[in-house]
Amino acid sequence: MTPGGRRRAASGSPFEATIGFSRALRVGDRVLVSGTAPVWPDGSCPPDALVQARRCLEIILGALDELGAGAADVVRTRMYLCRAEDAGPVGEAHAEVFGEARPVATMVVVAGLLDPRWRVEIEAEALVGGG
Repeated sequence: MTPGGRRRAASGSPFEATIGFSRALRVGDRVLVSGTAPVWPDGSCPPDALVQARRCLEIILGALDELGAGAADVVRTRMYLCRAEDAGPVGEAHAEVFGEARPVATMVVVAGLLDPRWRVEIEAEALVGGG
């Protein structure tokens, strides 16, 4: 626990220390998960958008779990895509995880992400216990 009652979750990303951010942060009942990229522990990143989205969501769910939240607590997601044609596969992965919770969601196409291999990046916000 940090000052002000904040709890942090880390994912082991090398950017956490160099940029100075947390994978996720819990303050009270609110859990915020940073933009999460589709990176595997060995640094690899398969080119398939569906596989990438599932990996992003796997990392997000792990961070939520570490801070006492789950998919049912998620109230907002944001999905950043590099290609509009990836909306279907990314939406499919999103529905697999959040189909019951049905959070408000934003999906936008951006010019690019930090690593050119990434086709999607996802962030989430949760309210534990309904806020």
